[in-house]
Amino acid sequence: MKFLKVLAGLARRARPLAASLPAVALLMGLAAAPAHAQSNKAQEIANHFASIKTMMGDFVQFGPRGDQSGGKFYIARPGKVRFNYDAPSPMRVISDGRTLVVGNMKLGTWDQYPLSKTPLALLLDDKIDLTGKMVRSVKEDPDLVTIVLGDKSIFGDSTITMMFDPATDDLRQWTITDAQGKETSVMIYNVKAGVDFAESVFALPYDQMKGVAPGK
Repeated sequence: MKFLKVLAGLARRARPLAASLPAVALLMGLAAAPAHAQSNKAQEIANHFASIKTMMGDFVQFGPRGDQSGGKFYIARPGKVRFNYDAPSPMRVISDGRTLVVGNMKLGTWDQYPLSKTPLALLLDDKIDLTGKMVRSVKEDPDLVTIVLGDKSIFGDSTITMMFDPATDDLRQWTITDAQGKETSVMIYNVKAGVDFAESVFALPYDQMKGVAPGK
């Protein structure tokens, strides 16, 4: 219960996110913090998370505009993710492992980004090495382990902060902060691991993406 109170406090302090295209696009960028040595416990947690190849569950998203949205998420390593937002949000986010697309289902518009150029690539990688240059900071508290990752040469001042429950080693929340310091936080719950997904779950809707060809 104490851990849940910590997360609740984090959620209240987060600047909630609008489910508009600019807000959802913030799922791709974060801020710098000085790197320091990390403990075996932090690497153990990172290894546990990276070992979970597939998962799904519910999410609540908070962003910099004071709004809140939610829905279902699906993850398959390496690099595949899908966010289906609940109504009234028209947004959809999908990555097939190479390309990440953000769609507005109401307007029929899609924007695409190389996954490798977004901090989400670190969250979705097969391995999270806390001895590498991408580690900005690691903080261990009794009820929360916080790991901040970012590669300045690729993401600039954008980072991704992952928050884990040290009792279970499970991921509870991540926050992406862009170069302007704007934050998008995603809390996850009702998580199921080891799920079998159809290939279509992470297929990009090229038939709806005008002017975008597969593999581009």
